[in-house]
Amino acid sequence: MERLREAHRNEMREEEPGLASIHTAPGFAIGQRAFLVDTGDGNVLWDCLTLIDDETIAWVRERGGIRAMAISHPHYYSSMRAWSEAFGNCPIWIHADDRQWVVSQAPQVTYWSGETQPLFGGLTLVRSGGHFDGYQVLHWPAGAGGAGALFAGDQPQVCMDRRWVTFMYSYPNMIPFDAPTVRRITDTLEPLAFTRLYGAFGRHVLDDAKPVIARSRDRYLRAIGVSF
Repeated sequence: MERLREAHRNEMREEEPGLASIHTAPGFAIGQRAFLVDTGDGNVLWDCLTLIDDETIAWVRERGGIRAMAISHPHYYSSMRAWSEAFGNCPIWIHADDRQWVVSQAPQVTYWSGETQPLFGGLTLVRSGGHFDGYQVLHWPAGAGGAGALFAGDQPQVCMDRRWVTFMYSYPNMIPFDAPTVRRITDTLEPLAFTRLYGAFGRHVLDDAKPVIARSRDRYLRAIGVSF
């Protein structure tokens, strides 16, 4: 961590009222972003970065600290324990199906099971599976001015052309999902009310995210030879 702090720093950006993103520069690891969600009833840190330093801690504390953390999947566990300890050992919400991937058995980790888990301030964790068995997304109904926002990590992955998203079992190895898995993921998201989709790498769908996901699903299924 000390070596990382010598050459890197975290940059913060206000995305919309009640939401800021945090990412490390220059890019480190796979270059993911974390999000600080202000619910009015406490802040949630969604996903996690490796780098944590005094500047970042002070910036977060100025905004009310962190009441809880939640992480989409194991690629972002990184230094989650250090983040939790910096903010009063706040709980880290992880789905029980991904317990095997938690290398550092942090006592702050709260494992949940089932398909949905309410947090506070209207937030809900939803297990969509797929990329990992316990893959979870975060639904923020108050986001986008009350139209709703979804924090999806990299499933669905927002494409370079942000009119589209895609689905992969493994992004580094370019291994796609089969049709039943894609349908199961998108069926899980369908009941949620949202117009905005926040991805993990600075690419977002800011309007009409649900139709984007639906037509991306259909395009994906056609591409792998599935007839409707």
